[in-house]
Amino acid sequence: MSQKFQATVHHRDDVTYVKLSGVIDEDNELADLGSQIPSGTAVIDLGEVERINSCGVRDWVNWLSKIEQNDTKVVLVECSPAIVAQINLVNNFTGSGVVKSFYVPYFCPECDEEKVLLVDTADMGPPPHEPPTCRCDECDLVMDFDDMPDSYFAFLSNQKYVSEPERINEVLTEFNPIDGEKSKIRSRAGTSSLANGSISSLPSVPSLPSISSRTGITGVGSRPGSVGGFATTGVGSVPGIASTHPGTLPGMMSGERPPMPQPKSSFMVYVIVGALLIAIGVLAFLLFSGR
Repeated sequence: MSQKFQATVHHRDDVTYVKLSGVIDEDNELADLGSQIPSGTAVIDLGEVERINSCGVRDWVNWLSKIEQNDTKVVLVECSPAIVAQINLVNNFTGSGVVKSFYVPYFCPECDEEKVLLVDTADMGPPPHEPPTCRCDECDLVMDFDDMPDSYFAFLSNQKYVSEPERINEVLTEFNPIDGEKSKIRSRAGTSSLANGSISSLPSVPSLPSISSRTGITGVGSRPGSVGGFATTGVGSVPGIASTHPGTLPGMMSGERPPMPQPKSSFMVYVIVGALLIAIGVLAFLLFSGR
């Protein structure tokens, strides 16, 4: 099986637990799993699917359709943010199946980390849907929801409830147990491996400062009178160099006045004055010597 795509299958009575992980693209091997899923209920765990492209979506929809033609009910659990995005974009992405649980993305400004919280669909209630409050498992601060609520939770308006959720929970407890509330929070899938490197799903975009006539230059996300966190107190300040007085130069102490520059024409003035003095002296000498 491809290193990018992994799948494991377990059976318990008439319930089949399928765990997919990695990347679902043109190199997926979903077709090979069809024969391993008999009729009954198929619980498909998508919590570790990091990415799915257009070819993967096409193969996924076809594979799901073949499973359901075999009189199999599909239940999707732990849908990753990448899967939720496709559910909202592709009308038949879930087929006739239902979403039992999914991950909600959050960002912790204190830890500068992306996290996801596992949420049960039945706990979201009626619309309008709002992200549940989530505290960081490291610093215990309230995290910021890392998406738009209206778009991310759009699929919930058409979702059905899972029949016999107790049986599904028993299978999940056996093959994918979750111990306690803390374990429902984890680092976001999608920040992991691509070419043995680490790629964050948050784009790195430089802040663009806005200009204010009262406070000097103010950077996005910084306090007034600063650019990107660097202090600026007046026009002419250099970004990145803290100063307490306008016009303070690098390497000078606060309050120290910069030296006044000497005019370039001073030397010529001295030369002219000296020449005049010499001329006066010569004239005086000639006048007195003529007597």
